[in-house]
Amino acid sequence: MTTTTTPLPGSTAHTDGGWGDKAVRARPIQTRSERPHSFEPADFGAPTGREVNWKHTPINRLGLLLDDPAPLDEGAEPALRIDTATTAHLVASSGLDAPVRGEFFRPEDIVAALAWQRSTDAVHVRFNQNEEVDEPVRLDLVGLGADRRADSHIVIEAMPNSRGTVVLYHSGSAAYAQNVEIIVRDGAQLTVITVQRWSDDAVHAATHQARVDRDASLTHVVASLGGGVVRVNPSVELSGAGSQARLFGLSFSDAGQHLESQVYLHHKGAHTTGDVLYKGALQGENARSVWIGDVLIGPDAAGTDSYEANRNLVLTDGARADSIPNLEIETGDIVGAGHASATGRFDDEQLFYLQARGISEDEARRLVVVGFLNEIVQRITVPELVVELTAAIERELAEGLPA
Repeated sequence: MTTTTTPLPGSTAHTDGGWGDKAVRARPIQTRSERPHSFEPADFGAPTGREVNWKHTPINRLGLLLDDPAPLDEGAEPALRIDTATTAHLVASSGLDAPVRGEFFRPEDIVAALAWQRSTDAVHVRFNQNEEVDEPVRLDLVGLGADRRADSHIVIEAMPNSRGTVVLYHSGSAAYAQNVEIIVRDGAQLTVITVQRWSDDAVHAATHQARVDRDASLTHVVASLGGGVVRVNPSVELSGAGSQARLFGLSFSDAGQHLESQVYLHHKGAHTTGDVLYKGALQGENARSVWIGDVLIGPDAAGTDSYEANRNLVLTDGARADSIPNLEIETGDIVGAGHASATGRFDDEQLFYLQARGISEDEARRLVVVGFLNEIVQRITVPELVVELTAAIERELAEGLPA
């Protein structure tokens, strides 16, 4: 809810205010929970880069994601291909009013609102009640060119007391706006892993919104190792009593890459548990990472235990990591709550220690960085992804070494 104020002579509306009636002067949006929602792109307007949720994003590099281009001609090649090895857990989802779609998801920015409107049909993955699925359901999302916009809405639903894993694997070249709606119903255990291995010219803006019901748990992993601009923003509401969320992320930003995650964890139900840990490494001129972590412990979230942390390792000059943790607590009856953030350069003392024991400088750097990021990689429950991401991190390091 915004609060109107009387402006001083000659003043203008704050960039974070003026929601709805543009003539109304409104106080700035103070907290993550106050951000407006709308399915209509016009309600947001084009971002300027001064808004609280856009000020760390390179607006000038988003290009097609801020426009509403004409739909593809019938028969024209799409800008994105979605492949899967199995259709056993896919459910038909046609139309904006399809069942489950929109049960929890509400766009928070113009990119998500455009993606909602332009994705008439959704990809719906469902694990049935009491079903336990050991093999992950993998969706390969392959970009077919960054000169056209691609949009999609993905619904991932875990029915009561089910267990399963979904992997979203992104590659190729694309200008891609993505909405992911996640529903974890009573007693279910769901893991969602999103991997970004885009080409250097790709632009990817994703909004993941999840609701976790009574005694259910969600593990959500973001692994960004490629792309020009990649912005994956997970938002999780622990609505049911006894629900849990573990939100992990890793990124490796090279020269010119912008890798961003704005994380929101809302403890709404009683006796909920949250664990947020994101780690990033950066090397190269203008390599950039952004992490913003917001945790809200609501007034009815008695017995909550929550912690969030972000760690960044800057390997070269010219790289920059922004890390902003925020914590709101609206009840005094909690088990614990905390947040932490640290960004530092490569530790020369560690390097010296390893070299003094006969390890070469390049190998020492590899050991330190791989060990730093491995804490996140090892939390991924898909063995082939663990092997692949470890090898990818080592390649990133090797390519950044001086010739």
